[in-house]
Amino acid sequence: MSAATTPSSRPTVTEREARQVAEAAREQDWRKPSFAKELFLGRFRLDLIHPHPLPADDDVQRGEEFLAKLRDFCETKIDGAVIERDARIPDQVITGLKELGAFGMKIDTKYGGLGLTQVYYNKALALVGSANPAIGALLSAHQSIGVPQPLKMFGTQEQKDTFLPRCARTDISAFLLTEPDVGSDPARLATTAVPDGDDYVLDGVKLWTTNGVVADLLVVMARVPKSEGHKGGITAFVVEAASDGVTVENRNAFMGLRGLENGVTRFHRVRVPAANRIGPEGAGLKIALTTLNTGRLSLPAMCVGAGKWCLKIAREWSAVREQWGKPVALHEAVGSKISFIAATTFALEAVLDLSSQMADEDRNDIRIEAALAKLYGSEMACLMADELVQIRGGRGFETAASLEARGERAVPAEQILRDLRINRIFEGSTEIMHLLIAREAVDAHLSVAGDLIDPDKTLADKAKAGAQAGAFYARWLPKLVAGPGQLPRSYADFHPSGHPDLAAHLRYVERAARKLARSTFYAMSRWQGRMETKQGFLGRIVDIGAELFAMSAACVRAEHLRATEDHGREAYQLADAFCRQSRIRVEELFGRLWTNTDDLDHKVVKGVLGGAYEWLEQGIVDPSGDGPWIADATPGASQRENVHRPIP
Repeated sequence: MSAATTPSSRPTVTEREARQVAEAAREQDWRKPSFAKELFLGRFRLDLIHPHPLPADDDVQRGEEFLAKLRDFCETKIDGAVIERDARIPDQVITGLKELGAFGMKIDTKYGGLGLTQVYYNKALALVGSANPAIGALLSAHQSIGVPQPLKMFGTQEQKDTFLPRCARTDISAFLLTEPDVGSDPARLATTAVPDGDDYVLDGVKLWTTNGVVADLLVVMARVPKSEGHKGGITAFVVEAASDGVTVENRNAFMGLRGLENGVTRFHRVRVPAANRIGPEGAGLKIALTTLNTGRLSLPAMCVGAGKWCLKIAREWSAVREQWGKPVALHEAVGSKISFIAATTFALEAVLDLSSQMADEDRNDIRIEAALAKLYGSEMACLMADELVQIRGGRGFETAASLEARGERAVPAEQILRDLRINRIFEGSTEIMHLLIAREAVDAHLSVAGDLIDPDKTLADKAKAGAQAGAFYARWLPKLVAGPGQLPRSYADFHPSGHPDLAAHLRYVERAARKLARSTFYAMSRWQGRMETKQGFLGRIVDIGAELFAMSAACVRAEHLRATEDHGREAYQLADAFCRQSRIRVEELFGRLWTNTDDLDHKVVKGVLGGAYEWLEQGIVDPSGDGPWIADATPGASQRENVHRPIP
């Protein structure tokens, strides 16, 4: 065994090796169409999302019946104030959710689950998350990234028969990837799983194990050393939390989600049967990323629920609170905030429902759509919560307990702001999501011209790539010059009599998509191999795509509601408001593609790291405690008390 694979050492990898590991874990093929992928290529494929896909009648009936039961449970059994006060979800609440079947929402009925669609699973998360976001995180971590989802997609029949019935009714699961010194760079993963007969022996430490404190089953990512008969690589395992050598060393506390059962988990010589390995050796990252393709939709679901609550509180409060002789809602400075919350909530729900229904139908590849939903939902929900706090003024900054103590309605506005903040970090930070989506957005370019900028390719390879690129761009570039967005009658179905003109917004999306593709091509031509270092540029490209996707979804949802429900006129008005707000943001982002401070910022950062501005830090005291920036994660027996707390 080499030093790089012994339990006592951390793998040393270069930047290039880290990229290769991440690239190998990607889904390489696009077997089904993707609206968002086409959008980044300058092709506005409205036909892929319109008419709005609809769930089957029996799925609706089953989903609505469960939502009714869940709503009653939320209203009668969950006290969010108690969870916030005690920083813990009461055992009886978790037990009640188990009895209700909430832990098996996405598990097939043949394994004892409810078999809900992605659409209704998300509606349930939005509902229960509005009662308390920590409960939403508990259920989401269990089903979206915990044991059920990877087993559903990659498990053997024996594994499904063994574990899914437990996950549906009795057991809580968790997902363990992050380590004290490993976040979004899994190539440096240090936890090992060494083959030993019919078992693997796990050693290592995992950080931020959501549900880990109360979990019965764990999905653990560990590095298998390469040896005779073993391909090796990062591999996924189902681990019994009660196994000898598993210790939950700490229950972590955060600025929000106070009821979150998140901990530090140590593995010391933990024996795991080879039968518990999910997929082949080396497939762990691919399994994790594929699981997240739809698993990421759980976060925007709870963001939608938060937006709905922010809108309700903003409406009720702004109608009661008066300043200068009229309700504060009628003052333009406050009214614009309420309009933003209402329009954005409508758009986020449109993005979520559209992506979720496409996931249920499995007719489109939604890896980019789900990632955009997570990115956009987490960013916009934080903005909405911040605006609600501002609308509430001093009462927005005051805790619900303090408001209640002095005789006012206990509105947890500051809590929702704290609780939502983690969503910009959970399951891929905003910065990582920018890079992930950007990589998928330029996939078509790299597939035909990637060898041109690869320093390891031979001249023959580069010549072949040049020919392929020339043929591709000769066909593609001319199509970016003109399109339906320049024709005044395009998308006429979206301008029914007496309604706002959403067709004009769709024409804008089509034009902007072509401009986005041209900008990407120009940047690749300009920076070539250095393109991946231009993270500011790539982030803006992705943010433009997110806005265009949200505008498209909002328009499609408004037309769907106009054709099928009673709120068509109001939906059109909300979609129009959102698109007008979004277009302003898009134009600003386009401007910042080429007019920005990215290069200057880089110089300043080098100065900061080099100590050139340390004089600027004078005049303060640092209240931070002592200790290392990153905790020691050397494998070995635990020296701490096990705080694992399984729910009976």
